[in-house]
Amino acid sequence: MASVSGPTQTAPVPASPLQRGIVKMVLSGCAIIVRGQPRGGPPPERQINLSNIRAGAIARRAAQGQPDTKDIPDEPWAFQAREFLRKKLIGKEVCFTVEIKTAIGREYGMVYLGKDTTGENIAESLVNEGLATVRREGIRGNNPEQARLCELEDQSKASKKGMWSEGGGTHTIRDLKYTIENPRNIVDSLHQKPINAIIEHVRDGSVVRALLLPDYYLVTVMLSGVKCPTFKREADGTETPEPFAAEAKFFTESRLLQRDVQIILESCHNQIILGTILHPNGNITELLLKEGFARCVDWSMAVYTQGPEKLRAAERSAKERKVRIWKDYVAPTANLDQKDRQFVAKVMQVVNADALVVKLNSGEYKTIHLSSIRPPRNEGEEKNKDKDKRFRPLYDIPYMFEAREFLRKKLIGKKVNVTVDYIRAATSPGEGTPAFSERTCATVTIGGINIAEALVSKGLATVIRYRQDDDQRSSHYDELLAAEARAIKNGKGLHSKKEVPIHRVADISGETQKAKQFLPFLQRAGRSEAVVEYVFSGSRLKLYMPKETCLITFLLAGIECPRSSRNTPGGMQMAEPFSDEAMLFTKELVLQREVEVEVESMDKAGNFIGWLHIEGVNLSVALVENALSKVHFTAERSAYYKALVSAEEACRQKKEKIWANYVEKPVEEVVHVSEEKERVANYRPVYVTEITDTLHFYAQDVETGGQLENLMETMRAEIAAHPPVEGSYSARRGDYCLAKFADGEWYRARVEKVESPAKVHVFYIDYGNREVVSSTRLAAMPPAFSTRTLPVQATEYTFAFIQVPQDDDARADVVDCVVRDIQNSQCLLNVEYSGATCPHVTIQFGDTKDDVGLGLVKEGLVMVDVRKEKHLQKMVTEYLNSQESAKSARLNIWRYGDFRADDADEFGYRR
Repeated sequence: MASVSGPTQTAPVPASPLQRGIVKMVLSGCAIIVRGQPRGGPPPERQINLSNIRAGAIARRAAQGQPDTKDIPDEPWAFQAREFLRKKLIGKEVCFTVEIKTAIGREYGMVYLGKDTTGENIAESLVNEGLATVRREGIRGNNPEQARLCELEDQSKASKKGMWSEGGGTHTIRDLKYTIENPRNIVDSLHQKPINAIIEHVRDGSVVRALLLPDYYLVTVMLSGVKCPTFKREADGTETPEPFAAEAKFFTESRLLQRDVQIILESCHNQIILGTILHPNGNITELLLKEGFARCVDWSMAVYTQGPEKLRAAERSAKERKVRIWKDYVAPTANLDQKDRQFVAKVMQVVNADALVVKLNSGEYKTIHLSSIRPPRNEGEEKNKDKDKRFRPLYDIPYMFEAREFLRKKLIGKKVNVTVDYIRAATSPGEGTPAFSERTCATVTIGGINIAEALVSKGLATVIRYRQDDDQRSSHYDELLAAEARAIKNGKGLHSKKEVPIHRVADISGETQKAKQFLPFLQRAGRSEAVVEYVFSGSRLKLYMPKETCLITFLLAGIECPRSSRNTPGGMQMAEPFSDEAMLFTKELVLQREVEVEVESMDKAGNFIGWLHIEGVNLSVALVENALSKVHFTAERSAYYKALVSAEEACRQKKEKIWANYVEKPVEEVVHVSEEKERVANYRPVYVTEITDTLHFYAQDVETGGQLENLMETMRAEIAAHPPVEGSYSARRGDYCLAKFADGEWYRARVEKVESPAKVHVFYIDYGNREVVSSTRLAAMPPAFSTRTLPVQATEYTFAFIQVPQDDDARADVVDCVVRDIQNSQCLLNVEYSGATCPHVTIQFGDTKDDVGLGLVKEGLVMVDVRKEKHLQKMVTEYLNSQESAKSARLNIWRYGDFRADDADEFGYRR
């Protein structure tokens, strides 16, 4: 006999065995989807339609992109039938038999709640509640199941249940809203209060379609703060899952699909609603992270209302266990020992506004960068506006000084807790980006306060945005983002609409004229407040004077401190013993600290000399007490002389550090006396390259001439291969550079003065000549050709025992004579004694060995400068005898006799 339960073109199947599964979804009052148990991935699933009954069709939205189709509403009682089964079956185990399978593969059968047929018959329950009708056409009399359904339907009709009740059921049809014109308004109107909902569809692990109750809004909700692997739609319409996308989707489906939940609608992004789904069994967002099915996303983390730290902790747990999407995860600090990841250190220096130099317990110094923040910086080309002015980031970048001062006042000299978050690898220079060495990035706290967060909250730094897969970030990244949001909202610092603060700080370091003007003011001021900006050596510092808003170079008075290594015209001067220890001592005691200074005088280079005090400690005395300096004779007239001498005597007795080799009668004095007895003649070959109008001259050592030639040859080949871009070099006073001379060749030079880009005064360091050139004829000096590779070759000298005439014509005659005799020729040179600006020398012709200076005296072109030193008296006598001969012969300047007799002082001469 033919079956009456299925549509036409059906074929009865042999009695099938009882099968079991878990209800994944209820499609309608008469169709469900059953899945198996998961084994290594999402389980298989199949649709089962209930035999012999029919329930109303659920509403269906019009096909997208087909304007002639319309939305189909619910049939009466269809949604109630679906809900009856949903509440009864979702997530429950059922057993079923398949009675009929159609040609297109649709299966019809009987479904029982539980593990066997003794459980509740689902079709009978629906009919009994008046939520489905029985298919009565072609009823077989010997089919007890069909007969039972007919009997239950008659009872339901008699009881007027469900669809058999009066009124026709129009009140059961939902007013579904598939689109929302302004989702932002709905989100804001709910004020983040939980709203009841049913999850109707799971697109992927973190995106669902939800039915909001009781208004029946059908909305897409994306979980705030996380993102699961997705299904990428290809050009042919197929979907390709990312790794673990299917597993993440099943994880969410098995817990939320068609469950009653509450949703907190938290924000709206591009018409997509962001929210958190709350289920009695837990928060799906945190579960997805904990099981390694999702990763945190920064852009939506900020709106998550349940505490971002919970999400970060869940993600961290998955990373540590290396589950699923984190199976190949390597922690940024995986290669660090625990003691290197977390430690306590003392802050010694603040670098710009995002880095600290700290001293570890081991005594080692380490530079720490604050994780995930960026200090203030110039936007666009602002910093290049004034090319003649030296760019100083600390004062010229808006808010950089405020940021540095905030950190300095809060941290210098204090102990902080350092937690290393990641090591940023070194980068090579790129187009428009500088090279960076390897950087240790960490979260630094003091008294429980995150320094980076405090800096950001005051608007003195911004938070770096990362690619989503970039795990090298602060362990408190969300707090930094929240702090930045507060700073923006309150208009703090960098986010303020007010005019940016300007710091006009005059740098008078090395500016002799400015220093002279400033000296009386500082002397009258007594003790002045200052901040130590830089330590050059144990006794040489750069100070910032806040009241005067200027920078000065300050030398400690009363002491003689070991000198550090430095470049000199004669080459690299080696560091004196204990110079590094003295500099380190001074750095640890005063660098970036607030101090008081007493200025007493200044030197010829424009450096101020005086006493520096920090918290009652005189730095000069402290250096002497620690055997890192000696007392200088200039301290005798100061109020601190007794303290200095007492400290020095104590260290001398203990023979510490610089006094380790001290003996009562220094050998140096004996040697010095012996040197005084007679003149030492040690002539060496030089090549005279330039002679000035004041009769000073520049000479190169013949011994290093070959090195200079090789350097020039290599340098010019390099420039020919890689010509500098014309006008790209910005000249600054004191900088070493390359300059193109009138002969078209490039030479090493030093910038002496910048009047304008068209007028730059340069000094050719290897030849001694000067020139005014346009900046287009200048280029940066490559490191391979710097003074570290080959020191300055042209050394300045002047003639010993000679006084040049003051008369312009007479002086010009002398200079012309010397130029004619020795310029661009090889001579022999001996240093006789030192002078204020350069050594005084005698120079001999290379061939005849005649004394050039003595020759000038003999010709009556110059006068003798009488020296008093005993060991020079033989030379002075020879020069004086030659002068008398020239005077007797009335040669040149003596042609009118001894003009110095009566008015010598008036004309600036001395006998």
